[in-house]
Amino acid sequence: MSYESPIPVIDLFAGPGGLGEGFASLVDNTGKRCFSVKVSIEKDPVAHRTLSLRALFRSFPSSAVPDCYYNYVRGNITRDELFAHPDAAKAAKQATLEARCAELGKTPQETEKIDKWIKDALGGTREWALIGGPPCQAYSLAGRARMRLKDPAAFESDKRHFLYTEYLRIIREFGPSVFVMENVKGMLTSQHGGSPIFDRILSDLTSPGNGLKYQIRSIVVDKEELKPKDFIIEAEKFGVPQRRHRVILFGIRSDIACDSDDLGRKRSRFLLRPLDKLVSVEKALSGLPPLRSRLSKEPDSHEAWLSALKKAPMGLKGWQTIMKTKIESAMATAVTKAASYSSVGDRFDQRKISIDVSIPQELRNWLHDPKLEGVLQHETRSHMRSDLHRYMFASCFAKENYYSPKLTIFPPKLRPAHGNINAENVPFTDRFRVQLANEPSTTVVSHISKDGHYYIHPDPAQCRSLTVREAARLQTFPDNYFFEGNKTQQYHQIGNAVPPYLARKIAEVVNDFIRSSRR
Repeated sequence: MSYESPIPVIDLFAGPGGLGEGFASLVDNTGKRCFSVKVSIEKDPVAHRTLSLRALFRSFPSSAVPDCYYNYVRGNITRDELFAHPDAAKAAKQATLEARCAELGKTPQETEKIDKWIKDALGGTREWALIGGPPCQAYSLAGRARMRLKDPAAFESDKRHFLYTEYLRIIREFGPSVFVMENVKGMLTSQHGGSPIFDRILSDLTSPGNGLKYQIRSIVVDKEELKPKDFIIEAEKFGVPQRRHRVILFGIRSDIACDSDDLGRKRSRFLLRPLDKLVSVEKALSGLPPLRSRLSKEPDSHEAWLSALKKAPMGLKGWQTIMKTKIESAMATAVTKAASYSSVGDRFDQRKISIDVSIPQELRNWLHDPKLEGVLQHETRSHMRSDLHRYMFASCFAKENYYSPKLTIFPPKLRPAHGNINAENVPFTDRFRVQLANEPSTTVVSHISKDGHYYIHPDPAQCRSLTVREAARLQTFPDNYFFEGNKTQQYHQIGNAVPPYLARKIAEVVNDFIRSSRR
């Protein structure tokens, strides 16, 4: 079915644009877009640069993206040259109007400016979608544990508990027909002042003020009476090669929600449909060229790197396990194989790639862009020799045992020199974590920007953490998605984003609901 016009979308706390990408990419059976992102707002200037670049890309049909875009992401021209290029100048102007750099709730002046952007973009329509995920550090289990331990008073006064109120204010002010709000599942158990945050959020979103009422639904559970856990989406069940579990709230304005007699009959139609098979790390990373890591804090070369690997403690003295011989053999094999891995990658690698054909075709088509003619941002980090040895042991162990070893399993020589390493309750025993080849990855979070210990590549011979492109693949960003900034900033953007492929599936549900409500 073809629809007359795209549904307008406003994207708050947009980051690099994962949620907006999913909505903007959805097309009907004639190739016409179902949604149009009118305004996307992000406060971080580097993420905003990524956001505006992608807005330019999306201004064109996928088959008509001009060569100047590809020349920019390959590093052949500057960003200024791209935005001024005759083939892209009109799209660049539109992208500047769509992607805005601003902080919600910062000042009354900033709020007034943001409201004007939204008002002008909507042009008076009442049928539109609000999407976004307020920053989650105060809700995440790890984040709030650190904050409470460091300064309990500061934790209680942290304004990030209530960044959702800016999202709420936009709902109250502009009354979207639907909204999609994403956050970490820690918000379900987070408390403030002794009261559950989630109860307050649900109450506020149901009755945001200004005479508006909303029905809050799950898009994975078919029940009238919902429990907090019913709002959790397990991304791996819907084609994302990552065990990312997030809260998704689907809000529907009361005047377009199904009436009580119709609700039970129609609700099951507007749910995500799980796949029969999960997509593994190995399949998701298929086609990407194998790379060696770099050496940090010393001169780097392929020869020096190989020498470092050969000096790994192959004897595993003090390590008692029936798998000892197999692990030692696997490490020796990895060193031999590593001799063929001389490249550390680059901003653009012109080697041809092909994604595993056993991946669902829809996901293959989503990731791959033959016009790119290579791989973007597939470049390795530098690692200390001691960490190389830990990575090799851990990945060999995981390959043989199908799970990533805890620090307590590491041979004594490979354990970090922490004062409490031999204590009964060692904290963070999984700080060196291999992403298992035959399973979806663990959650890719912003901590990947700090070090790669939680994201060790499953191939022992590569002996490294994941590249930006590999992290982007696990998050289902298309291969032609370019992240601005330095590597740390690129990783940070990816870890904080909503997987775009999952966002597209959410968009399908939202689109189906809005279109059906018209009939």
